[in-house]
Amino acid sequence: MKELICIVCPKGCHLTVDEENGYAVSGNNCPRGEEYGKSEVIAPKRTITSSVKVRGGLYPRLPVKTDKPIPKELIFEAMKLLDEVELTAPVKVGDVVIENVLGTGASFIATRNM
Repeated sequence: MKELICIVCPKGCHLTVDEENGYAVSGNNCPRGEEYGKSEVIAPKRTITSSVKVRGGLYPRLPVKTDKPIPKELIFEAMKLLDEVELTAPVKVGDVVIENVLGTGASFIATRNM
């Protein structure tokens, strides 16, 4: 059994996931907690936030994030991709910086106008 704290909403339900009983989740106050508990044990994913270099902008770095979570084991490899990126202003919120990161279907997008 794994014990987790749900991070889907501010309630922070204390979940128990029984791996030997079909990943049965208990302790959740909503269906989203059950989904989170199962996915966190079976295949954890995270949204990545970081920054990339930008020329001609107000600041030397532009904040970016993945538009959806990627498998946790790919985080460091995905971060390395950002080291090679240098954009030129103007950049708008939502502009795709790197598409289909490591074949995950997620993209790095700009989170600030520059």
